[in-house]
Amino acid sequence: MAPAISLQDAHLTLTHKIRKPLVEKFRRERINSSIEQLKSLLAPEFLQQQPDSKMEKADVLEMTVCFLRRLQCVRRDYANCAREAAQFLSDERAGTHLGHLPPPEEDASSPGKEKSSAKSAPWRPW
Repeated sequence: MAPAISLQDAHLTLTHKIRKPLVEKFRRERINSSIEQLKSLLAPEFLQQQPDSKMEKADVLEMTVCFLRRLQCVRRDYANCAREAAQFLSDERAGTHLGHLPPPEEDASSPGKEKSSAKSAPWRPW
């Protein structure tokens, strides 16, 4: 005997067949909208590469990946530079770069200590 298809199963199948194309349409619209947003965000980049040419979706995605990789490199280089600058400044404060630091300025409010004119001039490494 053939399996009986209930009315409820038939309704679910019909609902699925009607909904599936709509869900797919909305998914494609989201993808296309996001690609258009990428294109507008990276418009100057696109103009440098291929002025006056129509960009396919794959082109937009490839150029976005390239742009993000370059941005990542710049960010990494910037972080390295900032770290080196911080290291240099901490070495400078510790006196390890130039081999010495100027003597600390004496507190004028301390009794019995006078400032000399040589010690009151600001120290400059140049």
